[in-house]
Order: sequence, then C-alpha cells, then structure tokens
Amino acid sequence: MAIDVAVAGGHGRIALRLLRLLAERGDRARGLVRNPDHAPDLEAAGATAVEADLEALDPEAIASGIAGADAVVFSAGAGPGSGPARKRTVDYGAAVKLIDACRAAGVARYLMVSAMGVHDPVARGPEMRPYYEAKLEADQALAASGLDYTIVRPGRLTDERGTGLVQAAPRLERGGQITRDDVAATLLACLGEPGTVGREFDLLAGETSIAEAIAAV
Repeated sequence: MAIDVAVAGGHGRIALRLLRLLAERGDRARGLVRNPDHAPDLEAAGATAVEADLEALDPEAIASGIAGADAVVFSAGAGPGSGPARKRTVDYGAAVKLIDACRAAGVARYLMVSAMGVHDPVARGPEMRPYYEAKLEADQALAASGLDYTIVRPGRLTDERGTGLVQAAPRLERGGQITRDDVAATLLACLGEPGTVGREFDLLAGETSIAEAIAAV
C-alpha cells in the first residue's frame, strides 16, 4: 500500500536519495524546501516540492505543507558553514517546529536523521559542540513528543555507492562511516517496520542487511 511521506530538508543529499526511493516504490514523495529554485531537482527524483522555510514559518503554516502525510522525515540541517546561532534555529528549532506541525496536522509518524556522538557534545570539540547540542536536544524533544518516532544516528557520511549492509544498535562503541545511499535505504525500511517506532539507534556500514539490522534494534 502506497504511503505519503514529507521530507524536511528536501534538497539535501540524504533527502533526495530517500525521495527517489519513495517515488520508485510508488509512494507519494514530498520534499519541503526553502529555496523554490530547488524544485526541478526534486521533480527529477519523482518528488513534489513544497516551499516551506522551517526557520521562518510557524508550525501552523508548516502543517499545511504536510497535511495528509502518513509520515515526516527530518533531514534538514544548517550545514557545516553555518554558525552556532543557525545550528540552533535549524538543527533544533526547525525540528521542534516540525513536531508541533505534526500535532497540528495529525501526522503521527516522525523519523529523525540525527548523528552519532550526540550523547556527548563536549567531546566533539568547541567548533562542533553547538551542532551536537542542537541535535541532542531535538532528539530529546522528539522522544518526549508522544509521536511515533524513530531516531537514526548515522556515522560519518560518504557519497560512495550503497551496499545495503549496515550495523545498527542503540549505541555502537566504535566510530565509522556509512553511505548516504544506505542511510536513505534505512529510513525507507524504517517507514515500513512498525518495530522501529519508539527506537533510536546508531548506524554504520556493516555486514547485516538493512531489514535484518533494523528488525533487531
């Protein structure tokens, strides 16, 4: 059965991959984008672009862009060139606005793309600490929201071709990397796996199929 999924940060490198996977599967894929010039890239992936600046809009306005969706995915980010203030308004603030928008629109399912290492922001160094603090607080807000959440915390992201093989656990004791292809495929799998509701897990390249790995978290 086809589902309707709205992806925040729709022009991002994970988001575009996920939107393409959703469209190829026959689902309705919507990407929330700040810049309307990005719409052709989403359309090329088979998705519909919804103009929505999560920093500027209030939750009620955002709710209109996700109305009727079966799930949302938060894959937005301020980016490496941004300062602490914008990390706060995007990586935390926009994520929380989307939580409130889900409540207003009646969307129960919320997947968060987080990051490994959020549990100890101080250890990430002074430059990265604001990012990890923002991500941690956004994760905590989602976990306390009452929504049907899943929090996926990938390691260092690469643009290599995905393998479909990963390692997933509530807390992995090693560092490592994961392809954006495999993160997108994991998000897609989580949307179809009710057992991931209420779960949060680290994600790295590994030797287990995505379906098996997320069934075991």
